[in-house]
Amino acid sequence: MTLRLCLLLEERYRADSLPLALAYRLRQNGHRVDIVRPGGQLLDLAGLIDSADHDAWILKTVSGGPGLGLLEAAAHAGLTTINDARAIRAVRDKARAHLLAARHGLPVPPTWAATDAAAFAAVPAQHYPLVVKPADGSAGHAIHLITGPEDLHRLCGPRSDQLLLGQPYIPNRGVDLKVYHINGRLFGTECSSPLATRTTADRPVRLVSEISDLTHRVADIFGLDLFGLDIVFGPDGPTIVDINDFPSFRRVPGALDLLADACLSLAWKGARCTPVAAAQHAHPTPA
Repeated sequence: MTLRLCLLLEERYRADSLPLALAYRLRQNGHRVDIVRPGGQLLDLAGLIDSADHDAWILKTVSGGPGLGLLEAAAHAGLTTINDARAIRAVRDKARAHLLAARHGLPVPPTWAATDAAAFAAVPAQHYPLVVKPADGSAGHAIHLITGPEDLHRLCGPRSDQLLLGQPYIPNRGVDLKVYHINGRLFGTECSSPLATRTTADRPVRLVSEISDLTHRVADIFGLDLFGLDIVFGPDGPTIVDINDFPSFRRVPGALDLLADACLSLAWKGARCTPVAAAQHAHPTPA
């Protein structure tokens, strides 16, 4: 059966090899893929959605970009989106993602939020060094390691409405574990931390059951089909420091075919409609 897919591709990813190669592979397999560039072309919004001309919509976008609103409108109209639009919104807002993860007992670091970097001076001294990053950040951009409150001036500029998150730095060997989830299948890669200066790593690794179970819990809690986790191993074990919808899937063997098959399967049966009930994964209440 030939499927009709709409790939929302924002300008930052216009030359990105992965989404373009995915579109090409799906077309090779006999399916129709329309590439729509929100923000880069004039769109007849009502016509695009009301025509119901696509079996599923796929989004490759930046945080806060115009594509997510369009995807949400499609989902509201009853169209299938990959991932589910509500799931994407939940992880794009890093503050919201942290609160949801903590509520469900996932291993995440303590987190403070402020729009003024100077406000992090009130974080208790024992939690320094502090990692400060934008709440809508992606791809490791604008992450700063602050050794003490006296160094916050490096981040202080004109006050803005951008929300910043501060989290205690987790001592580690300078290597992050990236776990990729492709419609239930899991893959792992070790790579250098964006804060590392002396460590070079970029290799696929086998996942232990603890990490596999953790990844499947994230899939259920957030309602995601295609996503990645950034995990740091510290003195207390694995800690999730980021969740990303539709990451690069770097070093995943046969990633293109896996993604194409996943998109077709999800378009056919429908992506996850909603995260599971909170009570299913929340920490038990002490007696």
